[in-house]
Amino acid sequence: MTMAFAVEEINNSSRLLPNLTLGYSLYDNCATLGIGFSAAVSMASGQTEAFVPQENCTGYPPVLGIVGDPFSTFSIAISNVLGLFRLPIVSYFATCSCLSDRNQFPSFFRTIPSDVFQVHAVIQILKHFDWTWVGLLVSDDDYGLHVARSFQTDFAQTGEGCLAYTEILPWGNDADTYSEIVGTIKGSSSKVVIVFAHQMHMIQLMTEVVKQNVTGLQWISSEAWTCVKGLHTAEFMPYLSGTLGIAIRRGEMPGFQNFLLRLNPAQNTEEKNLIHTFWEHAFECRFAPAPAEWVEAGGALCTGQEDLQNIETEFLDLSNLRPEYNIYKAVYALAHALDDLLNCESGRGPFAGNSCATLQTMEPWHLLYYMEQVHFSTQFGDEVSFDETGDALPIYDVMNWQWLPNGETIVLNVGVFNKLASKGDKLTLHGNRILWNPQFTKPPQSVCSESCPAGTRMARQRGQPVCCFDCILCSEGTISNSTDSTECSMCPEDFWSSPGRDQCVPKKTEFLSYHEPLGICLTTASLLGAFICAVVLGIFTYYRSTPLVRANNSEMSFLLLVSLKLCFLCSLLFIGRPRLWTCQLRHAAFGISFVLCVSCILVKTMVVLAVFKASKPGGGATLKWFGALQQRGTVFVLTSVQAVVCIVWLVSASPTPHKNMKYHNDKIVHECAIGSTIGFTVLLSYIGFLAFLSFMLAFLARNLPDNFNEAKLITFSMLIFCAVWVAFVPAYVNSPGKYADAVEVFAILASSFGLLLALFGPKCYIILLRPERNTKKGIINRSNAKACN
Repeated sequence: MTMAFAVEEINNSSRLLPNLTLGYSLYDNCATLGIGFSAAVSMASGQTEAFVPQENCTGYPPVLGIVGDPFSTFSIAISNVLGLFRLPIVSYFATCSCLSDRNQFPSFFRTIPSDVFQVHAVIQILKHFDWTWVGLLVSDDDYGLHVARSFQTDFAQTGEGCLAYTEILPWGNDADTYSEIVGTIKGSSSKVVIVFAHQMHMIQLMTEVVKQNVTGLQWISSEAWTCVKGLHTAEFMPYLSGTLGIAIRRGEMPGFQNFLLRLNPAQNTEEKNLIHTFWEHAFECRFAPAPAEWVEAGGALCTGQEDLQNIETEFLDLSNLRPEYNIYKAVYALAHALDDLLNCESGRGPFAGNSCATLQTMEPWHLLYYMEQVHFSTQFGDEVSFDETGDALPIYDVMNWQWLPNGETIVLNVGVFNKLASKGDKLTLHGNRILWNPQFTKPPQSVCSESCPAGTRMARQRGQPVCCFDCILCSEGTISNSTDSTECSMCPEDFWSSPGRDQCVPKKTEFLSYHEPLGICLTTASLLGAFICAVVLGIFTYYRSTPLVRANNSEMSFLLLVSLKLCFLCSLLFIGRPRLWTCQLRHAAFGISFVLCVSCILVKTMVVLAVFKASKPGGGATLKWFGALQQRGTVFVLTSVQAVVCIVWLVSASPTPHKNMKYHNDKIVHECAIGSTIGFTVLLSYIGFLAFLSFMLAFLARNLPDNFNEAKLITFSMLIFCAVWVAFVPAYVNSPGKYADAVEVFAILASSFGLLLALFGPKCYIILLRPERNTKKGIINRSNAKACN
């Protein structure tokens, strides 16, 4: 009746085909391929009932196009044949994506979107609710099998999600197969089930679902059963309530209800059989001659005068026109194409020689050309056109099955899916209008594995789809700062991963700091040593005229105290963050200070030996080589050698600050790279050589009388010095980072304190606590007493 209404509306239009009257023939395919195929071939070949000419119409009525078939499988068969004749076929319900193949179906059009777009719409819904683990059920026909192929391509292979299972619903009453399929659904962890099938499949499926009591599922319906009311039963709705479905775009056709109310068996002679069947069903009567059994049972006879407004029938419910609206658009598409064909200007046509087609010379392929160009808008405001594959502009309504407390079921529009050429896929959902299954208080979760949080990466489970994975904590030094990361990224060189492995944080820095306990202790010891040197220097200066100070080569003693003070202070260069100037200065200051110190000790030792030799007969000439000038010169020359070594080292391969990341992965050790190992070795070796020479000379003079000064003290001090630095080398080599600096500072302080205490401790004791011994007589008597012994 929608087709009849559309044709009548066009025939009454003064704008569209104003001088032409359209006719039509209606065929029922009886859901049987053979019947539908035969009807289509009959129309295309002209083998129809005789046509009574009216006015100037002659011959058989030309079949301009066919509206149908609703089934994809039937449309494939019909289009395969009629496509050879290029006869336009416009289906209002066949959605198989295979029909978009223009090489195989060159004359097929449809006003319902292809299943490709329906699959896109379903995938957009899944993405909206983060459902990545779903089951797919399809019917065992072209419709279902092509959907399954499209879904696996667009959903699983593009990484949008995974299919937990794919099952094919058989035709017929195959209880065992349905039982196995429901068992698969029940055993799966997926909570979302998508069904691309027909009403008959769903009835059998839901019967088994109820039987096995499979609850807690979110159903997604295809357009084939979204608006089917045969499933809205008290038995099925506890399981199907909350279903989300894709529905054909709803439309409105003004005047359609009045057209239906005007139906009358007496007036509508063209659809007499159809009207009679409907009339008998609506009014529960029979037209004469009625069957005898009907009359005997007291059944009423139809008069044809019954009023349709006095009955309640779904036939007059025009609030949900969906397939009907597609039929309406299909008829208008053919009419607009014919109108464009007839309005062609001679000499400016699209065919050979810029010719136009006429109603008398028209061939099916002429109209096919204009069908491909058709573009118009319906009174409802929808644009109608076909793309290069014959598909209409894809637009769907998203529906929600809501089971109300009073037992009523409504199918509510909760969104729209559009595919626009300029903007791509667009899904609009009104979440506040969705009513979920009573078992859910919010959209259910359906994932194979929970999302991996930041700081972890996904590791696919062996033999499972990509949606099934384990979350592995990122290794040290790598992070992932987003959920569901497939890999962890390395942190920059100066950064390290946080404990949560979700961000890179600056690496901890390590150096011998003034603020840590070790640095504080070493700094305190260094300053204390420098202070003690200053105190001793003050004591020796104050008592410089006493015999003890004068007898111990006072000038070298003062110079030795100054060098020791420098040794204590140079250790401060090893504490704190290494800078270029501290790296360059620390070893130079250390090397020169210690050479100055050891040189003074060496000169003092040599002077002691010279004085002892001069006290013997004939030894007086020796002292002329150890005067004050010679002593200063010797110290200057020995120290200058170390200064030259340091200058060459700094010029050729200067020590520089270095960030060492080899000791710890999560720490940056700031240290001074020595630059030249040879330079450092020469510096230490030279100090060691002078210290060993001093030790040997002092050891040879250890048994000299006390009046020949401090040979024993020098021997003991050099023994301490050498022991400290011999132990220093292996300790320094095996100490990482700041501990190498701490070992060197400790060696400097230990050797400096050893020299200070060994050389000046006994003298300060006598000067301060035993002043009676700090006399010339005291020193001589003590010496003579030891000589007598």
